[in-house]
Amino acid sequence: MLINFTNHPSDRWTDDQKNCAIELYGAVKDLPFPAVPTSAGATEVIGMADEIIDKILAMKEENPVSEAFAVMAQGEFTLTYAVVSRLRSLDITVLSAVTERISTEEVVDGEVRKTAIFRFAGFREYA
Repeated sequence: MLINFTNHPSDRWTDDQKNCAIELYGAVKDLPFPAVPTSAGATEVIGMADEIIDKILAMKEENPVSEAFAVMAQGEFTLTYAVVSRLRSLDITVLSAVTERISTEEVVDGEVRKTAIFRFAGFREYA
């Protein structure tokens, strides 16, 4: 099982990303990344991380022992760091999606408009 702990629900992933995740981990389950208040201090972020770790561990309990298990974690940097650090200390594989960013800019009515396309290129483990 791959837990998708991001702001990007797996039902909106490209076929390439879905197929890669299913091939490697058998199934994908979403765990939405929460909004981190701009006023949050380190203690609050650590508390949020602890709650998320509890949810991930509960989801891991549902995973058959014979299947691979990993968490894809991407979001607000301080919470991501806290979650990734704790998961790694528990010997849980933590990944990030690797994408190729293709962007274009054009000037329309004096405004610069930027369009970005993200092409999935695989998963990379946090080291």
